[in-house]
Amino acid sequence: MVDGFFARLFRKPAEPAPPQLEMLRNNLENLPEIVVPKGYKLRSYHPGDEDAWCRIMEGNVGREWTPGKCREKLTEDPRFSSESLFFATLEGEPVASACAWTKLVEERVTGEVHMVAVLENHRGKRLGHLVNSAVLHRLKELGFQKAHLLSDDWRIPAIKSYLTAGFHPLNTHESHPQRWEKIFDQLGISGN
Repeated sequence: MVDGFFARLFRKPAEPAPPQLEMLRNNLENLPEIVVPKGYKLRSYHPGDEDAWCRIMEGNVGREWTPGKCREKLTEDPRFSSESLFFATLEGEPVASACAWTKLVEERVTGEVHMVAVLENHRGKRLGHLVNSAVLHRLKELGFQKAHLLSDDWRIPAIKSYLTAGFHPLNTHESHPQRWEKIFDQLGISGN
């Protein structure tokens, strides 16, 4: 019992998780074409989509999403525009989503590719690439010059899609170069 007490007393505090990886697309020229896979459709947000959006995000981008939390964090935020939240749908049911966003309301140069997720049983059909492309085209339409995004180390297929879409690693933390090297090894490509 005493040993357990001393172990807890002298235990190092848990280190904070490293920040998400960042990627930047330096311009919005030569954007990837918007290609909708057979059987799917692309549309923007309609009122009442909160439940579907929560299902798509749950476990992919955070947890414990509710329509109320969706409204608080997304649709009631002054940066939200219904024309900037995209859904890939199958037979009318949303199965993938991404949003054109900004870090700050007044931002006019760099737009964000925000909250990209695809339901598990629809992965591998380029739906992430579809909604990402739609967001990039929307950012260009809105007059932005660059696009930025955050991702996680374990999202290897998404990172591969972002690289294909013209994004490059943006090292903003001391841990980033080593983490990118590991990801490039997993993808079998040389780093930038």
